[in-house]
Amino acid sequence: MLLQLNIQNFAIVRSLDIDWQSGMTTITGETGAGKSIAIDALGLCLGERATTNVVRPNCKKAELAATFDTEKNPAAQKWLKSHELNQEDSHANFECILRRVISSEGRSKAYINGSQVPLAQLKEIGQLLINIHGQHDHQLIVKSSQQCRLLDDYANHQTLLDEVKHYYKQWQGLNKELVLLQQNKQESEAKKQLIQYQVEELDEFGLQEGEFSTLEADFKRFSNAQELLDTTLSSIQLLSENPSVNIIDSLRQCSDNINTLARMDSQLNNVAILLSDALIQLNEASSDLTHYYQQLELDPESYSIIEERYSKALQLAKKHQVSPENLVSFHQELSQQLQAISHDESRIDIIIHELESTQNYYRDAANNLTRSRQAAGKKLSKLITKSMQELNMPHGQFAVDISEGNITDGMGTSKGTDVINFLVSINPGQALEAMNKVASGGELSRISLAMQVILAEKVVTPSLIFDEVDVGISGPTASMVGSKLQQLAKNTQVICVTHLPQVACKGHQQLFVSKLTDGEHTETKVTELSEQSRIKEIARLLAGDKISEHSLANAQELLAS
Repeated sequence: MLLQLNIQNFAIVRSLDIDWQSGMTTITGETGAGKSIAIDALGLCLGERATTNVVRPNCKKAELAATFDTEKNPAAQKWLKSHELNQEDSHANFECILRRVISSEGRSKAYINGSQVPLAQLKEIGQLLINIHGQHDHQLIVKSSQQCRLLDDYANHQTLLDEVKHYYKQWQGLNKELVLLQQNKQESEAKKQLIQYQVEELDEFGLQEGEFSTLEADFKRFSNAQELLDTTLSSIQLLSENPSVNIIDSLRQCSDNINTLARMDSQLNNVAILLSDALIQLNEASSDLTHYYQQLELDPESYSIIEERYSKALQLAKKHQVSPENLVSFHQELSQQLQAISHDESRIDIIIHELESTQNYYRDAANNLTRSRQAAGKKLSKLITKSMQELNMPHGQFAVDISEGNITDGMGTSKGTDVINFLVSINPGQALEAMNKVASGGELSRISLAMQVILAEKVVTPSLIFDEVDVGISGPTASMVGSKLQQLAKNTQVICVTHLPQVACKGHQQLFVSKLTDGEHTETKVTELSEQSRIKEIARLLAGDKISEHSLANAQELLAS
């Protein structure tokens, strides 16, 4: 429940501290005194958007703070704990302080239990702490979307709503993907044919990783085979087989000579070793060269095969504008592109099947939601009919009409397939019709209040604020409204801004809003009324500025009742 509201430099309030009690609190005051100013300040604490004119003139900033007790509010406790915003002090463990600071330039800061937070978090926690019903709420209930929300709030079937929304969003995502794939399919049909032809051509050629390097080496060897043979043979002859000029024999003779001299002079030992090593290497070179010559083949058939494959690789590389070394990787890339296009086509079939399944799941979920709404609608119709008759509409009838809306591709909306309409009849024999065609402003206000009271009993909120929801109501009806609000206050904290004495007298606590001015400055004050002061204020509401003994007696009687 709301414990305290502190307001500094807000609108025409300089400084204000209000302590709130459990039960029902009524707020009254003169016209223009700012009876709703505390509600406006509280709204900012709950995350409403602020403008620069909320700051009191000639002040740099406005500060607003609302303190709540969450001891009997496990949902708020859970939220605070999950966001690590709960109070660490054990004495204030159940306190939740929402604070808002607004500068004269319009900048705003939000705090929860002293920690700065995004404005959205004030809204989140605010919905768990308090519910504000404004004086114009009754104008909203003529809209089908608002009627649907009210019915869903009463039915309290959030799980069904979430399920319908889940399948609707899933269907939207699949449908969007399908449209995109179908567009891509049309655009890529020609591309697919080209890639398929290219892949088949490269598949048929079948060049392997690293094969081109081997082909290139083999082609060079075969194309220069005669030169290799001739030069190799002449080199062998020059080294060891030419009887007139034989390098190895000449080197052997030289080595033998130096070895003989080295035995005479040790300074030639190193030269002798070098010549001996050179002779060994030349013998090895001659042997290897002879072996190479003997193995070198000039097979025209092999050469023809290699030449053809090497030329084809060069031709394909030029055709696809890649280097021959990259032809294999290019082939792989084309294959992957073709596979992706083929995958998209198969994905289209999968999505179509998934869409059908999702539509079926959606329809089942939407039908379950419809049945829940129908059951809740019957109960709500009886309750509101009864409340209308209690609120001075003795022949009033109320009904919730649920019909199927426009269905496209087997789908409704994220809120189901239902169109909700609240129908009313005010006079005997009058057919049930849409609310905005039948009910006057005052009647709409009473019907709205009846709904709010019924919903408040169904949807548990620790604190409820009614900001002049009794506009257009008077006499016995006003007394019944006051009784209903007082009845509601048995289970939850109720704060009601009112101009009706019949409602004001039902409060367990009454606050009076006054406006003071010295000609230059204006200031609003809020005072908790004593029992005697309440009699005078109720009398003022009954009789206006001229309070008589009769009006005082009437006021005392109202309070006593």
